[in-house]
Amino acid sequence: MFPYVASDSQPATPIRRGILHAYENLDFDTCDLNVPDHHAEASECEAVEVSDAVGGPRQKWGRQIEFILSSLSYAVGLGNIWRFPYLCYRNGGGAFLIPYGIMLMVCGMPLMFFELCLGQFGREGPITVWKVCPLFQGIGYAMFMISFYIGCYYNVVLSWAIYYIYSSFTHTLPWTSCNDEWSSEFCKEFNSKNCTLAGGLMNVTGNCVFPDMVTDKDWNALNKSLSNLKSPADEFFHNHVLDITDGLHDMGGFQGNVVIALFVAWVIVYFVLIKGVETFGKAVYFTATFPYLILIVLLVRAATLPGYMDGIRFYLTPNWDKIRTPSVWGDAAIQIFFSLSPCWGGLITLASYNKFNNNCYRDAFVVSIGNCLTSFFAGFVIFGIIGFMAHELGVPVEKVAVQGAGLAFVAYPEAVARLPLSPVWSILFFAMLLTLGLGTQFTILTTIITTITDDFPALRGKNFKWALLCSCLVMFTVGLSMATKGGMYVLQMMDSYSSTFSALMVGMAEVVVVTWVYGVDNFLNDIKTMLGRYPYPMFFWKYVWKFGMPLVVLTILVFSWIDFTPVKYGDYEFPQWANVLGWILSFSSVALIPAVAIYKILGEKGSLLERIEKLCKPQPTWAPPADVTIRPNDSFGAKPLLKVTSFDEDTENKI
Repeated sequence: MFPYVASDSQPATPIRRGILHAYENLDFDTCDLNVPDHHAEASECEAVEVSDAVGGPRQKWGRQIEFILSSLSYAVGLGNIWRFPYLCYRNGGGAFLIPYGIMLMVCGMPLMFFELCLGQFGREGPITVWKVCPLFQGIGYAMFMISFYIGCYYNVVLSWAIYYIYSSFTHTLPWTSCNDEWSSEFCKEFNSKNCTLAGGLMNVTGNCVFPDMVTDKDWNALNKSLSNLKSPADEFFHNHVLDITDGLHDMGGFQGNVVIALFVAWVIVYFVLIKGVETFGKAVYFTATFPYLILIVLLVRAATLPGYMDGIRFYLTPNWDKIRTPSVWGDAAIQIFFSLSPCWGGLITLASYNKFNNNCYRDAFVVSIGNCLTSFFAGFVIFGIIGFMAHELGVPVEKVAVQGAGLAFVAYPEAVARLPLSPVWSILFFAMLLTLGLGTQFTILTTIITTITDDFPALRGKNFKWALLCSCLVMFTVGLSMATKGGMYVLQMMDSYSSTFSALMVGMAEVVVVTWVYGVDNFLNDIKTMLGRYPYPMFFWKYVWKFGMPLVVLTILVFSWIDFTPVKYGDYEFPQWANVLGWILSFSSVALIPAVAIYKILGEKGSLLERIEKLCKPQPTWAPPADVTIRPNDSFGAKPLLKVTSFDEDTENKI
């Protein structure tokens, strides 16, 4: 008798139910069920039952290009524009590309390929995909929380871009002078080029003062007083857009303009994702390509401006001595790690909607290299404009070069305001920022809603839009705390703590669990099942996943810890309680890993060792689609899969 099937007098085993169910519902052509004799116990082999998910089947990408564009749109975000160029010039210019490229090969690309394979094989979101090793399903919950935190504050940044676009529909940009109601006594229109070039300083009355005209004490006092001056663009952002308070102790009321813009941002996200990847896949044709069009237009315009080449030389001139500095390699590793956005669950989610046999090996190369080339290309635009700004002010480029929100919402708007047809260039720049950010935000929310609908399949289909609406409303409500007059401080705290150390620890955990607990050889065989061959070269992927990536991620984590400084914004230093709250926020996601593991252990039967051993084994559903294969539990990925497409006569009689 067929060893896996109970007789009529015996209760039906899982394999019997699975085979009968598959046989009744699928149209198969051939069958090969030559199961080895040493797997004779039914408890060691279970079939993957084929059934329609409650609420409807899981969606798929309409075309494969939609997955590539969505992954590229997810990876290429605001950091490519406002962080990489700054890091490049700070860490040796063109010489920085060497450690950056090396870190791409040993950390960035392997981690991206790893997560794409995990999501594509499991065909589940970041929580339920951990059927590969149920004991560590908490990794998925940690990813979910990281995405939730990021999604809450990311749309606040996009709301600023929306408001800047709205403010640019005018004849004269509102941040060009100090004659507005939000301007303070520190506002100064910097038109002191000739004075600066001559070695002087222009005081608040507009007179050029030289060192030989005053005493050393007065000269130092003048220098100090000028450091307190703000440009019109700076005051527009801080005094008008944010109306920022003095600190966390004074949150102020809601900033109406930001609240409205934030609502608009969430409305855009909701309607783009209202039908899941069906509508998301169409939107990425725009969000993934439009920023490149604008970058090209801005590059052409920047290349015609005086001072452009000064900025480019400052950006690319190599300083080879910098390569010997450990901090340069640390910055390269950190930038690669976070620019590809792994460990947030987004890559796993996007890949889970792929066809099972999609060539994710190719996709990992295309997306990771495309992301890095975008960062490099954006530097020509950013530093070209910064070079022009330095030329206009008559100061060195390093005096103008900044990163982060200061670049996007202060330095760049100030430079744009000096161009002919400045409103047009302002609209184009902030439209580019908005589409870059939306591409990332779409995937973040897709990750969240996919996690929810995978856990609760009844929320798919006609109920999907209500689950999406609830998610958007919850995240919008949390985001309102950052739409207050003191909201910038909350945003800085969330940005600094919610996704830095936690993402690194999650990345370390997921790689170690899959390569050491589940087994890197099993994982490689799973990839072979999808691709029809091992990824080339196999030994590279095996050892970089098993040893290289954990070591690199651990190094990044240690380096980040050593290099960590308490959060501050401008001259404001966050109070101790805020930093403590930040660390609680950071570990609130990571703490779910041991918490879920303990919960699962308590829910099992047997000795502690037996429970752990059982939970470290893949579930039966960790397998290729049920209408294609059945595989033994103890050889997942380790042996050729048993292809099931029909039943021979002898097997039918035994059933």
